[in-house]
Amino acid sequence: MSDCFSGVNPAFPPQLSLFDSQPMPVAPDSAPVRQDCTPLFQWLVSRLQGAAATQAIGQRVAVALELGPVDPLAVLQAIAPATAPHWYLEHPAAHMAIAAFGDVETCCVPGRGGPTRFAAIQRFATAAAPLLLSQGRCPAPRVFCRFTFFNEGDGGERDGGFAAAEAVLPAWQIIRQGNQGWAIATVTLPIPAHLPRLTEQIWQQYCRIRAIAPGIVRLPHGRSPATWRWADVNDFRATVATALPALRHHGLEKLVLSHAVDAESPFPFDWLQSLDNLRQIHPDCFVFSTRNGQGQTFLGASPELLLRVRNRRLMTDALAGSAPRGASQQEDATLGDRLLNSAKERHEHQLVVDFLRDRLQQLNITPESAAQPQLLKLSNIQHLHTPIWGTIPAHCHPLEILAMLHPTPAVAGMPRDRACALIRRYEPFGRSLYAAPLGWVDSDGNAEFIVGIRSALINGCHARLFAGAGIVAGSDPDRELAEVKLKLQALLKALV
Repeated sequence: MSDCFSGVNPAFPPQLSLFDSQPMPVAPDSAPVRQDCTPLFQWLVSRLQGAAATQAIGQRVAVALELGPVDPLAVLQAIAPATAPHWYLEHPAAHMAIAAFGDVETCCVPGRGGPTRFAAIQRFATAAAPLLLSQGRCPAPRVFCRFTFFNEGDGGERDGGFAAAEAVLPAWQIIRQGNQGWAIATVTLPIPAHLPRLTEQIWQQYCRIRAIAPGIVRLPHGRSPATWRWADVNDFRATVATALPALRHHGLEKLVLSHAVDAESPFPFDWLQSLDNLRQIHPDCFVFSTRNGQGQTFLGASPELLLRVRNRRLMTDALAGSAPRGASQQEDATLGDRLLNSAKERHEHQLVVDFLRDRLQQLNITPESAAQPQLLKLSNIQHLHTPIWGTIPAHCHPLEILAMLHPTPAVAGMPRDRACALIRRYEPFGRSLYAAPLGWVDSDGNAEFIVGIRSALINGCHARLFAGAGIVAGSDPDRELAEVKLKLQALLKALV
């Protein structure tokens, strides 16, 4: 391990995004591993000496420690208590992942503060950002954020125990980019007398993590779903049939309705094994998990990126319009061509493209995109996909953009406010974190937020699975039901 404690982080080259499609090239970690924590202790002592000693006490600092190859999920399994809050985000095909656990500081916005929740989290993220201390190129520490679909999430049963908005500055972040890894510890500098104990605590945890880092997640065999009890929470086909006339009556171009299925198992659902299954089955998706302090875990495999910011360059995805994959290469191509040439699916997709472009323009961001959608082919489904990108003005924070974009017509409908009102009328359950933003922001203005679709809310022996479909004029209730069932397969194959 190189000496990471020689001074304050200089102006590094631009950081790579966690979900960049190409792994970061790195040199082999050939430096010898230090056998004691003397360099760390000496560095922390230097922060508490001199004229600035008084100001340094109580300051939050993030110490970046090199790991080499790492599986953050293996570290999460071995280090974090199974019932403790956590955050996890991975794009398996891009060899990028991050796990976070332990709370240095948190922010919770209840339902009554929902309308201003994005601004509240922005203020917290700006104030909570620690000073990064490292030598060499490493990621900045992140503040992790989650939002319920609706502003009014109160953390009650209808919202699955999650508040309208929550953010945390974690004690530990384990980051993988390509074949390089880091452990980032965030601490508060104590009075000098307590420094040896703090140093020892950081070093012992780092040594545990380094020993686990190259390991493989070890999981027990899953139990058969034949023992589960299943129940539809809503009659999705009937709801679609009822909603179609309402679209015309209320002047909606699109309405996205979700279907929920409850599963009961004789044994508690294993969120970690389910997460490992998801990343094996869906390597091209964003695999995610977040757990609160009341025992609920929300996880899934989402294909949809809501917001990525790197060095003031923004990217968002228009993802709407779906078709199954074919059993053969020829059938798959036929289904893809049919999707690309479907007037209904193209109209549904264009509504999302136009919405995203309009919202970005309102923020003085000039959107750029391809003239025609592409096919995004996943393991069991394919989508119409249009990436949109642009440059963010210097004064614009990623969470301001997030507040403008959520919810998009891909998960709500168009016009948005009227669509959300009908969602409340037709869905007899709370969406909680389903179809809502989940991700992180750092002090450099970078951010990653996905849309929490193809997801499940796990609470002990109970799991609620979510999937949705866009309803437009001409939608067929049977086909929409088939679509949500197809999307639920992403979870059914993984949940154990």
